[in-house]
Amino acid sequence: MLDSIMDVLGTAWQDFLGGLRHFLPHLLAMVSLILVGWLIAWVLSVAARYVLRWVRLDALADRTGATALLKKVALPAASSVAASAIFWLVWAAFMLSGLGALGFAGIDTLTADFVAFIPRLGVGVVILVVGLLTANFAWRAALIAAVNADVPSARLLSAAARWLIIALSVAMALEQIGVAKTIMLTAFAIAFGAVMLGVAIAIGIGGGPVARRWLDRQFPEPRADPGPRPDDHAHL
Repeated sequence: MLDSIMDVLGTAWQDFLGGLRHFLPHLLAMVSLILVGWLIAWVLSVAARYVLRWVRLDALADRTGATALLKKVALPAASSVAASAIFWLVWAAFMLSGLGALGFAGIDTLTADFVAFIPRLGVGVVILVVGLLTANFAWRAALIAAVNADVPSARLLSAAARWLIIALSVAMALEQIGVAKTIMLTAFAIAFGAVMLGVAIAIGIGGGPVARRWLDRQFPEPRADPGPRPDDHAHL
């Protein structure tokens, strides 16, 4: 009986030590990948921050209105946000590689999905930047055109055009990234429809006279021809 117990305990400890000898190299590989990845990600983020400031990304963000949006959500300057994004993307890649070194099931699929996500993220950022540039241009153009045309509430109309383009750009960027596509598209459609319905009701109820005066000023009715006057035939 005692010999059986000792055999079982000996086998259990041998299996445990064998598994530990097999697991420790993988654990050390994971830790080294995470630490080295953190160092590489930090270096790349610092270098990216200096490069982005050198190319005056913050000034471009000021002109496009991105800085104001970042301040509203309590985020730092655009260069710092981009550098932080680079840091986390690089470090996440190393952390996934570290988890893969442990031999967990499904890590290969997760790594492949992450690699496929990076190009979509880049395209989404490009869409967002182009949308902000377009929104800023549309805001200025609409404001100048409305002021020159003496349209009431010129600032309100230009701001509405700007925010509409920004919302459309954000929805397109999120759809490209693949973040809750159905929810984002449904929410955008509902919000857009609600805004348009509210504008239509507001114009129909409260802005009818204003719209009528503007239409009369833009499209005046042609004057009716009074016909020949009696004096025109006096010489006959």
